[in-house]
Amino acid sequence: MREPPPSSERTRLELALQAAGLGEFQWNIAGDRLIVSARMAAITGLPAGEMAASLGALMERHAHPDDLPAFRAQRDAALQSGETFDLRFRMIRPDDGRTIWLRLAGIVHRDETGRAIDTTGIVEDISQSRLEEDQRHELMAELDHRVKNVLAAVQALAAQTAKRTTSLDVFLNTFSGRLKAMASANELLTAARWRGAAIDHLAAAELGAIAPGQTSWEGPELFLTPRAANALSLALHELATNAVKFGALSVETGHVHVRWTARRAGGFELTWTESGGPTVQPPTRRGFGSTLLEQVTGRELNGDAAAEYPPAGVVVRLRAGAQAMADRPEVAPVMPAPRVTETVATSVGPASLKGARVLIVEDAVLLALELETGLSDAGAEVIGPAYELEEAMALLDRPIDAAVLDANLNGRSVTPVAEVLSQRKIPFVFATGYGETGGAPGGFEAPVIRKPYDVTQVAAAVAELLSKT
Repeated sequence: MREPPPSSERTRLELALQAAGLGEFQWNIAGDRLIVSARMAAITGLPAGEMAASLGALMERHAHPDDLPAFRAQRDAALQSGETFDLRFRMIRPDDGRTIWLRLAGIVHRDETGRAIDTTGIVEDISQSRLEEDQRHELMAELDHRVKNVLAAVQALAAQTAKRTTSLDVFLNTFSGRLKAMASANELLTAARWRGAAIDHLAAAELGAIAPGQTSWEGPELFLTPRAANALSLALHELATNAVKFGALSVETGHVHVRWTARRAGGFELTWTESGGPTVQPPTRRGFGSTLLEQVTGRELNGDAAAEYPPAGVVVRLRAGAQAMADRPEVAPVMPAPRVTETVATSVGPASLKGARVLIVEDAVLLALELETGLSDAGAEVIGPAYELEEAMALLDRPIDAAVLDANLNGRSVTPVAEVLSQRKIPFVFATGYGETGGAPGGFEAPVIRKPYDVTQVAAAVAELLSKT
């Protein structure tokens, strides 16, 4: 029969220390002796047993030089007046020379005069947690850098677009489209942890929802750096926009074919070919799109761009250098679904929501206000906006015909709201910044509009849903 485990207090303490990965020590200050347990020896590389503490200099000898002044100051302060201590510093192990992060914590015992005579404490190897903390700081710094770069790029894009447009409506449409192209590339890069994006995924994101059946693309699996991916995404967007307005995609008989190949010296060559559209005439003026295509894209791809205008259809060739290429990411994203923002309700003229009661659930105040204005202009009676989950749940008792839901509300899922709406057969649209490619959040059967979006598209999506009820 198996013996029950010992139940002495000492045994329970040792088991607890072992389970927590801690080692223990005792420093007899008055006798200048340090007792190192076997567990502490395994953590620090110090020999186990009793040894001379050298007036506290034993640990100092193995502290990292950069951390030694702070270690001394904190230790001395604890010995002078503290009841406990908790020191964190780098230690160079005496047995193998490895540097580890060490936590040394304990209690100071004093005599009747208040003089420190003894300490008892534990040590813990916190190297892994410090590494994770350093990585978090690096990631936050990298995120800050990327956000600033994106904001700078958006600012420049807005300024350049504004200089070459003659009306507010044209500016909003053009600028919104370019923002969506940047967002498409960003979704793909995020899915691959910003290691790169595949050309076929970029082509699918930009062309997959435009004129279904009139676009095609082919080429080997090639991955681009984040910088090159953003440039190519914008280039494809500009080409697609021009094709829809003036070129092959402006008529039902037209077609756009995109083909790319790897270059022997590294990089790739991509050819955009239009056919079956109106007879082509060379442009009489250069807009920002042409500048973006020929100069910015060429430079960002470390190559060049050239456009030809034969009567049968526009042909554009983009060549990229080896610097634009990236290794295949360990986590390669799946082929993206077409952006719903390009496919919902593209009928001529503004959508009408006259008399419709539409709930808005959005935690970003400016976006909520923009949605409220846009839906009101379309004739809707806006309910909300609700900025928090509790606000949204409270508004569900009111008569509602449709809803626009942000998928995430300050870190909380909007699923409870979507579930109630679904049970009551009230249609809703997700307007979200999450780049999910597997359909709507939570598995709901609902249109998904990716941020950044045009409010008129949200209104059109809601109108289309209401037309089916």
